[in-house]
Amino acid sequence: MDEAERERGPWRRNLRVLWFCTFVAGMAFSEIMPFLSLYISSLGDYSKSQVTMYAGLVYAADFFVSAISAPLWGMIADKKGRKLMLLRASFGTAIAMGLMGFATTVWQLVALRALQGVFAGYISNAQALVASQTPRKHSGAALSTLMTGVTSGMLLGPVIGGILAQLFSIRLTFFITAFLLLLTFVLSWIFVQEKFKPVPTKPASEKSLNPLAAFPKPKLILVLLTSTLIVQFGNISISPIISLYVKELMHNVGPITVVAGIIAALPGISNIFASPRLGRYGDKHGSGKVLIFGYIFATVMYLPQGFVHSVWMLGILRFMIGISDGALFPEIQTLLTKNSPIELTSTVFSWNQSFQSIGNMMGSLLGGWIAGIFNYNAVFISTAMLMLINLAMIWWLVPELRHSKLRPA
Repeated sequence: MDEAERERGPWRRNLRVLWFCTFVAGMAFSEIMPFLSLYISSLGDYSKSQVTMYAGLVYAADFFVSAISAPLWGMIADKKGRKLMLLRASFGTAIAMGLMGFATTVWQLVALRALQGVFAGYISNAQALVASQTPRKHSGAALSTLMTGVTSGMLLGPVIGGILAQLFSIRLTFFITAFLLLLTFVLSWIFVQEKFKPVPTKPASEKSLNPLAAFPKPKLILVLLTSTLIVQFGNISISPIISLYVKELMHNVGPITVVAGIIAALPGISNIFASPRLGRYGDKHGSGKVLIFGYIFATVMYLPQGFVHSVWMLGILRFMIGISDGALFPEIQTLLTKNSPIELTSTVFSWNQSFQSIGNMMGSLLGGWIAGIFNYNAVFISTAMLMLINLAMIWWLVPELRHSKLRPA
């Protein structure tokens, strides 16, 4: 599909529909995530260190399976279409989420999280569909706008989940999440349009053993995928302990689940405003510049979170993290889009999802492990150090990101 075809295509309609669907999906997932550790503690008589370790394992199960399955789904998407993957992901995760509400042991929860990982990928496939249909001169703004749908949902989800958990139970939020995911299935089925052209299969003699051989800048692709892993590693390492950290800062007094939900949602507020503006700036002045800014800002904002003594100060710093998230994730995806052949869009986004899942898995396990051995504040400090290391890697390995816009492939 050339640029003129894309301009005439349904990309604007799909962007609007998928914005709403990713909003609903983001809300559904974020209703649960901040409270998984509290849910685990209700399944048995566990010590503080046991809860953090089990929380890391429960978080990691989904991501471990997703890391393996994502590339396989990506190859199918490039052959059969991205809309089919949207339907597969939304329906499958709805079933898995609903079953989690019936879990009575940690190991049942681990198994169901692994099942969820088999069907993961709604948001990444929505990104791939938008990226494959949007004119490349608008890709940064479109992907950043789509990201605001996810973050808007994640903003609202923890607040609703926290209120429901306070008034009823955490179990109820699993059933609500399943219903919301079924809603995205119906909306995607009815309203998303895709004029799909399968990727032509090359003869075996023309296939390269190097999976990056089809990309004009393979080193850039590898660095961007590794950056996804590192950024997600840092972000997710905080998720298993954020509600427990809030509980400690509040001295176990007050509406802990409500406050934890608000704290978890705060980055979404700033992300909603920052992400589209940073995306448009990146399209005009260079996505690399926005990316570098994001790493510097993230380092500066993560470090003091490990030293706060007030839930209010934690909330302010978590709010600021939304700005760095708005610079990092959309710009990595934009650079992947602009430097990948169009027929491999789903493939590269599935790789990105796989690297993201590996980061999720490692962050979940090591975040819980670090918190269990040291304390909650050590997780924030280690995340700040990771952002600094990732910045150094990009600065030295891909120097062209500092100077000018990379030309699309």
